[in-house]
Amino acid sequence: MKNKWLDFNDAQEQGTTQKRDAEDVKRRIQERMPEYLAWLFPNGKKRGQKFVLGNVQGKKGKSLEVELGSGLWHDFESGEGGDIISLTAAHQSLDPQRDFPEIIELMAEWLGMPSFTPPATVSHQEEYEDLGHHTGKWDYQDAEGNLIACVYRYDTPDGKEFRPWDVKTRKTKAPNPRPLYNQPGIKVADEVLLVEGEKAAQALIDTGYCATTAMNGAKAPTDKTDWSPLKNKRVLVWPDHDEAGLLYAQQAAQAISDAGAASVIILKPPEQQPEKWDAADAVAEAFDIRQWMITTRRKTIKESVPVYRFGELLDDESPMPEDLLSPRILTPGGMLVLGGAPKVGKSDFLLNLLAHMSAGLTFLDMRPSRPLKVFYLQAEVQYHYLRERVKQLPLEDFQLNRVRENLVMTARLKLILNAVGLPIIARAIQQAFSEGPDVIVIDPIRNVFDPGPDGSSENDNNAMLFFLKERVEQLRDIVNPDAGIVLVHHTRKMSKRQLEEDPFQALSGAGSLRGYYTSGMLLFRPEELEPERMLYYELRNGPSPKAQRIIKRDGQWREAPPNSMRLAGEELGKKHDAERIRKREVIVNLLYQEALKGRVFTVNQFSEQFENQLGLGGKTTIYDRIQVLATKGYIKFFRDYDEYNLPAPKRSKLGYLCVDGMAYGVDGEALCSIRPTDFKCPNTGTLLPVENPDVWVYQDAL
Repeated sequence: MKNKWLDFNDAQEQGTTQKRDAEDVKRRIQERMPEYLAWLFPNGKKRGQKFVLGNVQGKKGKSLEVELGSGLWHDFESGEGGDIISLTAAHQSLDPQRDFPEIIELMAEWLGMPSFTPPATVSHQEEYEDLGHHTGKWDYQDAEGNLIACVYRYDTPDGKEFRPWDVKTRKTKAPNPRPLYNQPGIKVADEVLLVEGEKAAQALIDTGYCATTAMNGAKAPTDKTDWSPLKNKRVLVWPDHDEAGLLYAQQAAQAISDAGAASVIILKPPEQQPEKWDAADAVAEAFDIRQWMITTRRKTIKESVPVYRFGELLDDESPMPEDLLSPRILTPGGMLVLGGAPKVGKSDFLLNLLAHMSAGLTFLDMRPSRPLKVFYLQAEVQYHYLRERVKQLPLEDFQLNRVRENLVMTARLKLILNAVGLPIIARAIQQAFSEGPDVIVIDPIRNVFDPGPDGSSENDNNAMLFFLKERVEQLRDIVNPDAGIVLVHHTRKMSKRQLEEDPFQALSGAGSLRGYYTSGMLLFRPEELEPERMLYYELRNGPSPKAQRIIKRDGQWREAPPNSMRLAGEELGKKHDAERIRKREVIVNLLYQEALKGRVFTVNQFSEQFENQLGLGGKTTIYDRIQVLATKGYIKFFRDYDEYNLPAPKRSKLGYLCVDGMAYGVDGEALCSIRPTDFKCPNTGTLLPVENPDVWVYQDAL
C-alpha cells in the first residue's frame, strides 16, 4: 500500500453537540419572561406589562423597569439599560461580551435545555484591554492570610482604572461574594474603620489603624459583599466628602449592622475640607484623625453600650454644639414637643415662632443661632386660611425677606408618615433645601401618625416609639441628621392645680413621648375668658426657663406684664387695662422698630409723628401715655447722642426716648445697641442718671 499524507483540514469540529443557539435561548426566555424575571429577582413586582425592581442587584424598588414583552430594561436612577441578556449579566456581575457564552448557558439551564459541551478547540488567549503597566496593586486575603483576589490600578489618559483578579477562577473579575480588604487585621481587632478604596484603607493601616474597604469602594454592591468578618466588631464608617460617599455609607452601614456588628457609626467628614476629601488625604496632610474621631458629629446605625472613662470626659475641651434655639430650647439633633389644648392657639403661636426663627429674630426670650431653614409639615390649616395667617405676621418687610426663603410649609397635608408617605415628604424637603433643613416641624402628630405593624393608636407606648424612631427619626436621618425636630401635640383635660404641679402630664396619648423628647413647651389658658396664656418649659439638657405668662396683642405674642390680672368681675377695669397694655406695646414696639431704621424721637416728636395712628389717639394722649410709661420704667432716655452721631434734640431737656433692647440701625440691620443714660424717678418725676445701663429696671406694672 502506498503511504499518503493525512490531511485534517476538512475534518468536522470535535464535540458532542453543536454550538448553543443564543437567539433560540433568548426567544424561549422571552416566551417565559414573567417566570424568568420572578426567578432572577424575587423582590421584583409585576405591574401591568412591566416588571419593576430597585436595581440590577435585585433590591426592592421602582427605579428599574423591564418590558415583559421584549425584555428591554431601563434603570431610571443610573441611566443604564439593555436587553434581557445584559440584565442577566449585570445581575451576575458578568461582562455581557466577554462572558457571553456563560450568560447564555445560565439562561439555558433555567429553561431546562440539555447541557452543552463546547467543541475541542485550539487554546487561544482571550482578548484583553491594553491598559499598560499597573501603577498600584492590593492583595485581598482571607483571615488566615490566603490570597483571594488582587486589585490593580492603571493610570490611563482617560483617568484611573481598576481591575480585579479572582485567584480561584483565574479571571479578571470580582470574586462572588466580594471579600473585604485586610481580613487578617480585622480578625485581631476590636474596632475597624471602613473607608472607600484600598489606597485610603492602606494609608490608615500604615499609621496604626485597623481599616478595611469593600472591593470597588462606593460603587461596590453591598448585597454582593461578604461583611461577615465584621461580626461582633465596632465599626466606624468614614465616607468620602461627597454625596456618593454619604449615600454609600448609609447602605454599607446597614449591611454591616445586618451582618452582626456590635456597633456601627457613620462619622461626618469635616465640613471645611474640599469635596471628595478622604482618609488618604487626611494621612497625607497629617490631619489629627484621633481628635476628629472623638469630636466629630456622628450617626449611630447600631449601638453597643457607650462607655467613657471619667478622664476622657474631664479632658474633652471641644466646644459645645451651638443651640438652634437657645437657651437649649432646640439643639442640633434634638426634639422639641409643643403641647396645648385645641383652640388654645398652638398653630398661631408656632407660626410666629417659626417666622422669627427663619428671620433670625428673638421670640419671647428664645434666640435662634442664625436665620434657620425650616420645613413646616402642616396638616390642619387649608391653603387660603394659611395664607391669611401668613399675611398677619407682625414682621417688617426687611425681616420678611429672610422668611420668604427660609420657611417652607405645606397646607393641610393629607398624608400619613408611613412607608409610603415618608419618602414623599423626604423628597419634598430635599427639593426645598438641597443642603438640608435646620428644623423639621410636624403639626400635629395625630394627623400623620403611623402606629406601625401592630396598628395601635397614639395612646400605645410601643406605637408611639415606633413612630418616633422609624418615621420621625428616619425622616431626619435622610434629610439632615443634625436637624432639630419640632412636634406639635394635643393635651388632655386636667385641673389647674394638676397643671401647675406638673404641666407636661397633660400631653395626651402615650407617656413614652415625654421620655423621648429633649425639650418641651406647653401652652395653657388658665382662665377661659382671659386672653393670657401660660407657657411652660421642660428641658433635658439644661435648666428649664421659668414659666411665662404671655398675651397676643396687635398680632404679636408678648410676655404679659406682671401682676396685671384683676380679680374676677372687674370687667370694665379689664377692658381699660387691656387698652393701656395695647398702647404701651404699640409705643414700645414703634420706638424699637424705628430705631432699627435709623430714626429716634423726643417725646414731642413721637407724639406729633404718630398722632391718630395705630389707635394711639391724639398728640396729648400719646404725650401723657409716654410720661406714664417713663414713670413705670418702660421708657427711659439717652442724652449721649454724640456717641451715635445724632444731632442734639431740639426743645427737649429729656433727650431721646429709649426702650429695652433698642438698637440703632440702617434699613433694619442693627449697627449698635442704644443704652439709657437717664430715667424718670417714679417718686419725684425728676430725671436721674441710670446706675447700670446694662440692667433694665421696671419700676411697676400697669
